[in-house]
Amino acid sequence: MEKIQMTTPLVEMDGDEMTRVLWQQIKEELLLPFIDLKTEYYDLGLPYREQTGDQVTIDSAEATKKYGVAVKCATITPNAQRVEEYKLSQMWKSPNGTIRAILDGTVFRAPIMVKGISPVVKTWKRPITIARHAYGDVYKSTEYRVPGPGKAELVFTDERGTEQFRQTVYDFECGGVLQGQYNKDSSICSFARSCFQYAIDTKQDLWFATKDTISKKYDHTFKDLFQEIFDAEYKEKFDALGIEYFYTLIDDAVARVVRSQGGFIWACKNYDGDVMSDMVSTAFGSLAMMTSVLVSPDGKYEYEAAHGTVTRHYYKYLKGEETSTNPVATLFAWTGALRKRGELDGIPALADFADRLEAATIATIESGTMTKDLVGLWEGETPAHGVNSLDFLKAIRARLEA
Repeated sequence: MEKIQMTTPLVEMDGDEMTRVLWQQIKEELLLPFIDLKTEYYDLGLPYREQTGDQVTIDSAEATKKYGVAVKCATITPNAQRVEEYKLSQMWKSPNGTIRAILDGTVFRAPIMVKGISPVVKTWKRPITIARHAYGDVYKSTEYRVPGPGKAELVFTDERGTEQFRQTVYDFECGGVLQGQYNKDSSICSFARSCFQYAIDTKQDLWFATKDTISKKYDHTFKDLFQEIFDAEYKEKFDALGIEYFYTLIDDAVARVVRSQGGFIWACKNYDGDVMSDMVSTAFGSLAMMTSVLVSPDGKYEYEAAHGTVTRHYYKYLKGEETSTNPVATLFAWTGALRKRGELDGIPALADFADRLEAATIATIESGTMTKDLVGLWEGETPAHGVNSLDFLKAIRARLEA
């Protein structure tokens, strides 16, 4: 069979541990036999990040801005134990955080649904996509452990050194805790535009929720900026597609989501999105069955798996033991990137191949062949047959070739 030709390379970001092993297996079994794969390769494995002083992460993000589409393997964000294990010179930042900041992107995560694995919430019939604003808020907050009685104040001084605002947060009569957090209009606006554009691209309704009745400045700013941008730039496009932008309070949104049938995008502030994406993915089945794409407001895309590097399986792999690690989310990162590359470059065969590979993957699971993590979730009529990772990929290939 003649291989599908590519014109523009994908930015390929390799990763760590078990997902790095799966990365190579996916390429060898399911991509290279069918595609004349063109990539600009960056090794984001922790040893090479250490070797380059994390410059490789920055370079990969800049390459994504140049080429428009990237695919990323899961990577380690080191903690103290990892610093010791890998003999690091410092505790390097999260590669995902660095890439998000450079691309000014929003993370969209959606479950991969298969017949035979039912969502915990029985009303859910279609995927729910979580859009997380991955900037600021509690993740960039300043914290202080208050030792005893005293006054905490919120103060803002402008660039000329003039104090513009001062307000008492609390007069502490005993010890306590204090936290200050922030966000930026520019980042909120980028978040809004990414959400509206993604809703248009996928032709789905967009929900957004905060707690503006309590947070009358902070959360209300999110609400106001979203509405202003929607009315000025996107309302006509939404109307033409017959899709809706809907705002409500976060507690009302949770109740509505649980009662819904799914099939929409749920935009969340940073902390809400962090929590709700795990809730939605678990309720649909597994983090290993979850797509994730970072979208910038100017239309750059970085596809990745929503999960980590599967350390426990990697240690077994190093001992020569058989592992049954679910590769579906990593595989769908590749198909998502290939489809988008095909769309942007006008190569229908590439987008069609991505569609067929995803269909073959889902059909393989629905036929009863799957990795062992899914066996316990299986409710299908065909008996579940748990296999190791490589055998699962080979079963997908056999179905794809057939």
